[in-house]
Amino acid sequence: MSSPEFGVALVDAAAADVVGRRREVELVVAALASARHILLEGPPGTGKSTLLRAVAQHAGQQLVFVEGNAELTPARLAGHFDPAQVLSQGYIADVYIDGPLVDALRSGGLLYVEEINRVPEETLNLLVTVMSEGELTVPRLGRIEAHPHFRLVAAMNPFDAVGTARIAGAIYDRVNRVSVDYQSEADEQAIVAREAPDAPTALAERAVRCVRLTREHPDIRIGSSIRGAIDLVMLADQLATLRGTNCLDDSCGLDAAKAALSGRIRMHESCGRSAEEVVAEIWKLSAVNPDDSDADPGKA
Repeated sequence: MSSPEFGVALVDAAAADVVGRRREVELVVAALASARHILLEGPPGTGKSTLLRAVAQHAGQQLVFVEGNAELTPARLAGHFDPAQVLSQGYIADVYIDGPLVDALRSGGLLYVEEINRVPEETLNLLVTVMSEGELTVPRLGRIEAHPHFRLVAAMNPFDAVGTARIAGAIYDRVNRVSVDYQSEADEQAIVAREAPDAPTALAERAVRCVRLTREHPDIRIGSSIRGAIDLVMLADQLATLRGTNCLDDSCGLDAAKAALSGRIRMHESCGRSAEEVVAEIWKLSAVNPDDSDADPGKA
């Protein structure tokens, strides 16, 4: 990102890989060029990882991936001394095994911490220190200074997702937050067309409508991502082959919708219906003409 021309070319290349995300790509590239750390915040399946991988690939920068979870201790993140080697050689640099944080610090890579709001507080404190000081001090190893190109990019799902917690204000104070929401209907149609190019347009369009309705239904707390629509059309196609029928047959679409979406949605606890029942209702509503969907599934 040494010149404006390179920055524009990087945005163009990365945006071409991620449907409907040019604005977010611009923000990420601008933050990285400004030596800032980033927080990508949004629901699952909105392309946060895809966006960052595209930027890193086209920038020629290493992406060091870390899965955020309750087992991510400071030692797993930073690294550790090899116990067997310590016994024979002592605490020397050669027997230290770099964790992903130290790897990114030394190489100048992008440390990508996925689902940071699942990470234990003591591990988050380690990241705060690195973001504040631009260095890490490891007992018995010493000071590791961050490479000038090192950046932290964290991603998180909404707070109310299962297993998440609110992250400390110290993290928010040291990052630039980029909100990544669901794409437009046209963009989601383009994503399904890209991932399932052989699917009939009518089926792909209905699958997208169905997925988008899950995000609005009063019985559903968390709706499906676009991954649900992709799986729906692929399942419907395979079901049609097995049943010797057309994938536009309503029974294929309904069964595919139940399988693809019932596990992705999260129902309100007060709802007395099953996920499959609600998906069946939404599948019918997603038809171009719901009243005629059973009579002529090919129009759906």
